[in-house]
Amino acid sequence: MELIVIGAGPAYTDRRGAASASYLVRAGDAALLLDLGQGAFPNLASTLEPSGLTAVVVSHLHPDHFIDLVPLRHYLRFEFNPPRRVAVFGPTGLGDRIDALHAHPGFAAEALDVAVLSIGTRRMGPFEVEARRVTHTDESYAFRVSVAGSGAGTAAGPGPDMGAPMSGLVYSGDCGHADDLVPLIRPGDTVLAEASFGAGAVPAGAAHLDAAAAAQAAATGHAARLLLTHIQMGFDRAEALAAAQSAFSGPTHLVTEGDRFEV
Repeated sequence: MELIVIGAGPAYTDRRGAASASYLVRAGDAALLLDLGQGAFPNLASTLEPSGLTAVVVSHLHPDHFIDLVPLRHYLRFEFNPPRRVAVFGPTGLGDRIDALHAHPGFAAEALDVAVLSIGTRRMGPFEVEARRVTHTDESYAFRVSVAGSGAGTAAGPGPDMGAPMSGLVYSGDCGHADDLVPLIRPGDTVLAEASFGAGAVPAGAAHLDAAAAAQAAATGHAARLLLTHIQMGFDRAEALAAAQSAFSGPTHLVTEGDRFEV
């Protein structure tokens, strides 16, 4: 698989050119998008033709993780005749949130096939996506994405067992307890984790991670690599990287828009 960072920013930032959370995973001709926060759609559209997405998976219902589903919907609805469609999986109420933005019931459904996530593993094209609840909002998910050893399923649901999955990508979404991520991590995985509060400390009740907590989860799960993202404005990025490197001995990177990694 290839990971392309479409957006690595938090809810607000002064980092010029930043876009909010969005990460593209590619395997052959298939492309799975993890989150689509504000400002991410232009980066997505300049990377691939968006109607070709296998699916979009949304971690939770904070706008910096899903709000650019609106321009995606517009693009699919008005750029093509007839309109094209993309499957979107997210927490309960995602479609209603998008509809409410335009006070238009059915707004999302004109171009997006929105389905509710659940705990467990679902097949989306060649990808196996394991979803696990994490501490953040009432319904927030982290994901492990892998490609089966052979064969393919569909975005509509789980496919047949077509071989053991290879090493994968674990994406934290937003997560208040690093221990929530550990059950998703297999030895050799790449962990893409938010580190909102940089070198720390995380304010009480913030339900986010700092870099050391993300690194400890990666170390406990015997991950091969740690990628840090979603650093809040006002926190030093170099200090965040150093804090992670003190707790995780493997390769560690602080990602930015346009970065690419083989997973």
